[in-house]
Amino acid sequence: MNKALIKKDYLKIIEKLKKYNQAYYEKNSPIISDQQYDILKKKIIDLENEYKFLEDRESPSQSVGFKPSKNFQKVKHKIPMLSLGNVFNEEDLKNFEKKIVNFLSLEETSKIEYSAEPKIDGISASLIYIKGKFVKGLSRGDGSEGEDITQNLKTIKDIPTLITKINFPEEIDIRGEVFIENKDFEKLKDRFANPRNAASGSLRQKDSTITSKIPLKFIAYTHGYVKHMEINNQIDFLKNLKLWGFKTNLFNRKITSIKNLILNHKDLEEKRKEIPFDIDGVVYKINNFDLQRRLGFAANAPRWAIAHKFSANSSISEILNIEIQLGRTGALTPVAKIKPVNIGGVIVSNATLHNEDEIIRKDIRIGDTITVERAGDVIPHVISVDFKKRTKNSKKYIFPLNCPSCGSKTVKDFNETTKKEDAVRRCASEGYECKKIAIEKIKHFVSKEAFNIDGFGKKIVENFWHLNLIKFPHDIFNLDYHDIEKLEGWGKLSVANLKFSIEQKKKISLKRFIYSLGIRHIGQENAKLIARHLKSLSNFSKLSKNKYIDNLLNIDGIGPTQIQSIKNFFLNKTNLNVLNELSKELSILDITPINDNGLLKNKTFMLTGKLNDISRAEAKSLIEKNSGKIISNVNKKLDYLITGEKPTIKKVNTAKEMGIQIISQTELIEMLNKTS
Repeated sequence: MNKALIKKDYLKIIEKLKKYNQAYYEKNSPIISDQQYDILKKKIIDLENEYKFLEDRESPSQSVGFKPSKNFQKVKHKIPMLSLGNVFNEEDLKNFEKKIVNFLSLEETSKIEYSAEPKIDGISASLIYIKGKFVKGLSRGDGSEGEDITQNLKTIKDIPTLITKINFPEEIDIRGEVFIENKDFEKLKDRFANPRNAASGSLRQKDSTITSKIPLKFIAYTHGYVKHMEINNQIDFLKNLKLWGFKTNLFNRKITSIKNLILNHKDLEEKRKEIPFDIDGVVYKINNFDLQRRLGFAANAPRWAIAHKFSANSSISEILNIEIQLGRTGALTPVAKIKPVNIGGVIVSNATLHNEDEIIRKDIRIGDTITVERAGDVIPHVISVDFKKRTKNSKKYIFPLNCPSCGSKTVKDFNETTKKEDAVRRCASEGYECKKIAIEKIKHFVSKEAFNIDGFGKKIVENFWHLNLIKFPHDIFNLDYHDIEKLEGWGKLSVANLKFSIEQKKKISLKRFIYSLGIRHIGQENAKLIARHLKSLSNFSKLSKNKYIDNLLNIDGIGPTQIQSIKNFFLNKTNLNVLNELSKELSILDITPINDNGLLKNKTFMLTGKLNDISRAEAKSLIEKNSGKIISNVNKKLDYLITGEKPTIKKVNTAKEMGIQIISQTELIEMLNKTS
C-alpha cells in the first residue's frame, strides 16, 4: 500500500469538492449535477473508511456545505443559551422531580405543573426585539456568545420583523428552533446528511440570498432576557407567542404528574412519524416563572427544564475487536469495534463497554454476536450477548494490567464511602508522563468549556502533538506559525485565523482556567466554587504548599475527594511547571464578587438542620447573592451559625464554645430584609 499516493488522490478529490461547493454555495451556480456531487461525496467517505489515516477539514465527514470565508461577528448573549440535561426513562424523570422538590423545599405531595413541548431536532436561534422591532438574531454559539446571523434569519417567513401588540415587552430575546420540514428536505437530501445539517449550513451562509432559497421554518418556545413582561408562566407565554405572530408547536401541553408525562411521551413517540418535522424527544419545563427563577441554573443547564429523549434504537452486530481508550484522568475505557450497522439512520462501528466490571458481568468477548443500543445522542453501548452464537474457541477478554500507552501499572481506587474498589481502572501515571493522557489533557484544555479556542479541535491537537509542535498546554501560546504554514492543508489565511483565535484567548477567567487544567474531580461547578473562594491565580498557586490546601475544606461543596485530587495535582513537578509557564503567557482575571456591597458583606455563614419552606441550596444561593460567604466548618472564621429543625448538636455546642452567634432562619430573613 502506497500511503503517499493514496493521500495524493484523496486530496485531489477534496479539492474538486471544494470547487463544487464554492460554485453552489457562494456563487449559486452549480457546475455538476446533484447525482454527480453525491457520488463524489460518497467516494471520499468510502476512502476514509478504508484508509483510517485519511482526513481533511474540508471532507464531507468533517463539514457541511461551504463554510463562510469570514467568521460572523460574535455577540454575547445577555442570558446564556444553555443546553438541557437528558432523561431516558421514568426513573430518571422521578429523580429530576425529586431534585426540584428538594431544592424548593416543597412537600413530597406537591403537584408540579409542567409545560411539555416536543423537542425539535433543529438549530437554536435567539431573536432580539426592541420596541417591537426585530433588531438582531444570534446563533447559540458556545452558549455564552453566538454569531450574528440576523440577515439570514430575516429570510425566514415565520419570523415577524415588527410586532405592534400592546403587551409585547419593551425588549425581549425570543428563542426557538430553525428547522426544515421532512417534505422539503426530500429536495435537498442529496446535498445534506439530514434536515438538521441542512438548516445549520443554510444559516451560516455568507450570502443571505442563498439562505432565502432554503425552505427554513421557525418555531418559538422560550425567552432569554426580557424587560417589562407581565406573563407568569410558560403556557401563557406560549399562548402570547402565537398572538404576537410566532408559530408554536401544536403538541405543546400543560401536564401534572410523572405518570401523565410518561403517557404524553409515549403518545408523541407513536405520532412521531406523522409530525412533519424531526423531533427526538419532549422537553419538560416548570410552568411557573417564579419557580424557574428560584431554581436557577447549574453549571451548564437550567434546573427547571429537562429533555426526555425517545426510546433507544438497537441492532445486532459482531465484535471484531476490543480496544482500550485513555481519558485525561487516566481512565481506561474499553471500546468494542463492531461490524458497521445502521441504528436509527446512523452507521455505528464503535460501542462502549464502560469498564472492566461490565465486561466481566456480561461476559463480553471478541467474536461475540451482540445487541447494540443507541439512545438519543448517547454513545452506543452493548446491551447483551447472544451466547447461543458463541464459537467453541472463544476466549475470555483479559483487561490490561498495564497502561497500553506508557506501560505504567493500572490501578483501581478504593472508595472510602462505599468501602469498595471503583469500577474504573486507571493508569497510575500522573501529569503529562503518559502520552495518551497528555493528548487528552490538551484536548480538554482547548475545549469549549475551558479555553474554547476557535479552530483548535481534537484532530489538530493530535496532529500537532505527533509533529512535536505541542507537548504541554503552554506550547499552544508559543507555536511557530511559519512551520505550521508549511504543513499540508494549511495556508496563510488559515494560520492567521488560528493565530488570532489563540491570541484572543490569552485573557481568561480564573474559574475557566482552573477547569482547563483537567484536575480529576474538578468539573465546572467545583472550579467555580474554588475560584470564588481563592479569587486570584496567586492564591491558587499557593495550594502547592500543603498548609494552604486544607483551607479548601471551608468551601461548601468541596470535600476530601476533591482536595486529595488537588494535592495529587500539585505534588507532580510537571504540573507545577505547566502552571508556572501558563502564568507567564496568560492574563488570568481575578474574581470580582457578583455583589460586593450586599447586606451580608464580609459575613460568613454555616447551615445546620432542616429549614422551613426553603432548601439549603436556595438559602446558600440567597446568602451569596447578598455578598455573604458560606463555609462548611465551625471555626474562628465563622460569623453566624444558622439553625433549622434538628440541628447537629456538636456544631451548635462548638459554636457556643467559640462565641459564634447562633441565629434562626427567621433572624436570617430579618437580616436580608434590612434596608440599610
